[in-house]
Amino acid sequence: MYAKIDSEDYFLANLKGQIWLTGATSKPLMLDQIDLLQAIADTGSITAAAKIAGVSYKTAWDRLERINNLSEKPLIERSAGGSKGGGSTLTHYGEKMLNGFKQLQEQHNQFLESLNQQLSSLDDLSKFMKSALLQTSARNQFLGTIAQVETGAVNCEIQVQISDQQRIVAMVSEQSRREMKLAKGVSVVAMIKASSVTLAVGDDLKVSARNVLTGVLVNLDRGAVNADVTIDLAGEKTLSAMITNKSADQLALAEGMELCALFKASSVILMVA
Repeated sequence: MYAKIDSEDYFLANLKGQIWLTGATSKPLMLDQIDLLQAIADTGSITAAAKIAGVSYKTAWDRLERINNLSEKPLIERSAGGSKGGGSTLTHYGEKMLNGFKQLQEQHNQFLESLNQQLSSLDDLSKFMKSALLQTSARNQFLGTIAQVETGAVNCEIQVQISDQQRIVAMVSEQSRREMKLAKGVSVVAMIKASSVTLAVGDDLKVSARNVLTGVLVNLDRGAVNADVTIDLAGEKTLSAMITNKSADQLALAEGMELCALFKASSVILMVA
């Protein structure tokens, strides 16, 4: 079940539109994500939630990472214990979002008349729905707010606050900044391809990359040639990197170790949220 809105009012607090149900073969991704949130709330385990949802552990992990990264506040928090051994619970904000969607499902017949009164955090829910529906090939997507803009004659540097502890720096042309009306306080989605992320181990790194984020390796998924690495950042955000298995061996990567993720400001793509 989801709302069909015929204008830009879809993402405003005063919603207008219709509700309809889709068939089993065309179930929206948003509902799959909400089903996973419910399963996490019921079981406290990503592994168990994946079984309930009928998807692989990796698919469940990817979907949960995506909605956590695109939310203004963490929806899920994980406890220690390895990629499959730890527990997972919804944050207070995650419970709030889940309850909001459950109200939509339970009261769809009264949607137009009562939605604004039923949901206590409609603005938060609207922002979350807008960002979560974004479809791109970039593995990393973060909802954030522009904290600082440094303009130049040709290019400008934009700092995006994605959590209380983390910022991402993007480099865009001055023309793009003007056309997109990028300014301090504007909500944006920062996107980085996993292949653009370089990993490093050790202290006192001297690099030219504008973005250097530190975190803990929480998942290492090896393929035939490449390895998909997931890093747990501060603020309940995660970052994915795609590196070769040879590089993973050279760095002696293992779950639980601390490492740095580096990527250029020019590798960050911004989209107005």
